[in-house]
Amino acid sequence: MVGAGTMGNGIAHVFAQAGWDTALVDVAADALSRALQTIQANIERLVKKGAGSKQQGAETLGRIRTSTSLDAVQEADFVVEAASEGATIKRTLFRELDRAAPAGAILASNTSSISITALAAATKRPAQVIGMHFMNPVPVMQLVEVIRGLETAEQTTRRTVEIAKALGKTPVEVSDSPGFVSNRVLMPMINEAIFCVMEGVATPEAVDTVMRLGMGHPLGPLALADLIGLDTCLAILEVLHHDLGDDKYRPAPLLRKLVAAGRLGRKSGQGFYGYRD
Repeated sequence: MVGAGTMGNGIAHVFAQAGWDTALVDVAADALSRALQTIQANIERLVKKGAGSKQQGAETLGRIRTSTSLDAVQEADFVVEAASEGATIKRTLFRELDRAAPAGAILASNTSSISITALAAATKRPAQVIGMHFMNPVPVMQLVEVIRGLETAEQTTRRTVEIAKALGKTPVEVSDSPGFVSNRVLMPMINEAIFCVMEGVATPEAVDTVMRLGMGHPLGPLALADLIGLDTCLAILEVLHHDLGDDKYRPAPLLRKLVAAGRLGRKSGQGFYGYRD
């Protein structure tokens, strides 16, 4: 598991919980420390809800080792990347993973919008590159979008679907198109909610209440944007706008302003709402 942020630690958790020996890799040692703390807290929360025992939780943690070096993937059967949502960063990382991982290993990306075909082209094993887009929070959410690039082999797709099912998830195969299905539908809604706030149509609380009580959404779009990360929302919208060429995906100026100010949502403590640890 490459990347120890919100998505990375969640993915590492579900793999270890399903019995996989899991290496969690990040360039920052403090990120790895925080990730282990988060996994521990999530395990304790699940145990309190009756989902597993303390012993099972301890066994899950025992299957996770951390490293600040990509050398940790040298014995991997399956690699999942969850680095920052940037095409250049991910292409560079896939070139490095291609050199470091065994020849038979599958390289999967948790990208929420970037072309799997483009990531695969950065490697010498495009047939073994696939998208595996988990939802946040990973230990709870059932969906995994499985995205097949132009060169992805059928065997790679079958194996990835099998793994997702073994993790207790529901895999859905989609085509390699900007934003796939989840974010191509979700991000315009979040963006329009931000425009409503920016234009004074309603407060964030009012927008979210309308969508929760009127549309049956468990979480309003602005609270969800804070959970995803406003910087991630902006990055996805920029990919959609650039790659599809349609102004309906143009990021709201207020979103750009909040990201520029460092108000990224839950992870920074302030977004459309304020948060405490």
